Amino acid sequence: MALRGLKVLELSGLAPAPFCGMLLADYGASVIRIDRKGDQQNTRLDRLARGKRSISIDLKTSAAIDIFRRLSSKVDVLIEPFRPGVMEKLGLGPDVLLNENKRLIYTRLSGYGQDGPLAMKAGHDINYLSISGLLSMFGRANSKPHPPINLAADFAGGGLLAAYAIMSAIFERQATNLGQVLDLSLAEGSSYVSSWMWTSRDLPMVWFGEQRGENLLDGGTHFYDTYVTSDGLYMAVGAIEPQFYKQLLLGLGLDPNDENHSQMNINEMKIKFEQLFKTKTQKEWTEIFNKYDACCTPMLDWNSACEHKHNQERNNFSTDQNKNRTVPMPAPKFSVSKLPSIKRPSPLSGEHTMEILREIGYSNDDIKQLIKENIVQNVERSKSKL
Repeated sequence: MALRGLKVLELSGLAPAPFCGMLLADYGASVIRIDRKGDQQNTRLDRLARGKRSISIDLKTSAAIDIFRRLSSKVDVLIEPFRPGVMEKLGLGPDVLLNENKRLIYTRLSGYGQDGPLAMKAGHDINYLSISGLLSMFGRANSKPHPPINLAADFAGGGLLAAYAIMSAIFERQATNLGQVLDLSLAEGSSYVSSWMWTSRDLPMVWFGEQRGENLLDGGTHFYDTYVTSDGLYMAVGAIEPQFYKQLLLGLGLDPNDENHSQMNINEMKIKFEQLFKTKTQKEWTEIFNKYDACCTPMLDWNSACEHKHNQERNNFSTDQNKNRTVPMPAPKFSVSKLPSIKRPSPLSGEHTMEILREIGYSNDDIKQLIKENIVQNVERSKSKL
């Protein structure tokens, strides 16, 4: 496995931190999630915990702080999702933990970063996008902006970028033998993953103006848009290059040599495309465009995507450990490295408390006392109602 031997501590949270931990676990890292004692609600909400282990501790106690410090001294990576200052108040800031483990990659995932006027403010994906400038680019013309769920900041600019940064820091550690602190702001991360949008603003063939929804890739053209079919489903058209646009016209039964069908005739052709696509079902259009290299594909929902022939042959989807949720397989595929199964169960909060404590040197008597004093919690899967 690609990341076998990499040891990770992930402090319990939602979205970016669990996604980062899942990416590392999916490629073979050993990930321990630190859960707050008694917090089963987060366990229910965190759907990105497959293959991880969980220890449940009360970090408000000095004994639990000692447990955490002992754990952090033995791992490669720490992922923490709190506002600035939270870890310092617990006595678990980078100055303390890096002093005890100089090779530690201390990864801090926060909305606005560790400093600056907004550092201590609460926020969600939509807020991070709003100050990054990215939200202004999302939406249809003559309509208010709206975010692409929470993909851009939480997952792309957050968890995914954090995993990349961690691997970069580990690579550097091979030369320096030193860890470091990674200050990852979701607002800055979302800006970074949108770098092409910023650097391409002077390309007139992409940005026709300053208004969202009126440009090449945001629905402003007839050859890069979605169209409703006669059965209320959609086809997605991305025929940007002339050779693909010609194939698109042929599939729609239009003459490519007719000047009225030019790519530059945007408004009139959009109306014509809307009318034409409504004349057939999605299945009928799919069968037609299977014969053309026209960048025209059916828009699949998450029920039908896993049934698509290409996705089935590529094994792009599977079911999780509960056998009732379709989930994407890890990407990219490796030619040599064998990856763990995605069917590994997500941990209950505190499910592995006892085994993790034993691994770092606590005796059975020590563990019993910690449980008795409510410093840690151990949950047995067979007795859990979750």
